[in-house]
Amino acid sequence: MIERILPPAVVVEECFTDPVGLRLHPDEEHVVANSVAKRRQEFTTVRHCARRALARLGLPPAAILPGVRGAPGWPAGVVGSMTHCDGYRGAALARVGTIGSVGVDAEPHAPLPDGVLAAVALPAERTRTAALAVAHPGTCWDRLLFSAKESVYKAWFPLTGRWLDFAEADITVDPAGTFTARLLVPGPRLGGVELTAFDGRFLVERGLVVTAVTVPAAPRR
Repeated sequence: MIERILPPAVVVEECFTDPVGLRLHPDEEHVVANSVAKRRQEFTTVRHCARRALARLGLPPAAILPGVRGAPGWPAGVVGSMTHCDGYRGAALARVGTIGSVGVDAEPHAPLPDGVLAAVALPAERTRTAALAVAHPGTCWDRLLFSAKESVYKAWFPLTGRWLDFAEADITVDPAGTFTARLLVPGPRLGGVELTAFDGRFLVERGLVVTAVTVPAAPRR
């Protein structure tokens, strides 16, 4: 599903259930050794998706350990992103040099809990979200905005190694299926050029909201 909003250079593997009999890489076991069953299933299945994506890139299976702020530690030469929520686990990977960075997120297609939108959205974003809800009432635009911010952060962090607060990117959503995140802090530099915005796409399907941000690779000199 999510491959439809990503470029062909990005390989996607996804699951809508937790297959029986999956095993973690031995080096991953300690991460979820004391976790509840739901957390362990999510962790295991999304890494199963990631290793299937690695195989499609012609790479061997590898442990994918959480690093700083939980960011996945990919093998050398790989950029990628993982996401999971109820009813969905997915991984999107590409080779370094074909894509600069990628961020994906999946959320249940349901309104955000009370108070969350106010906590994560800028005043202008809340105004635009309210207008979208009136014009297109069939979509949970608050949840989509939250998901878009998650995808932006996942694409941002590997390029910068820095936190990006919800208030540090102003996202404008086009109901046709795209969004733009204008960075309100200095952005990463690729090929000597500072990025001032990230572009993304979204899809609402199967009771899910999925968003994806792709940062192009730095141009070769």
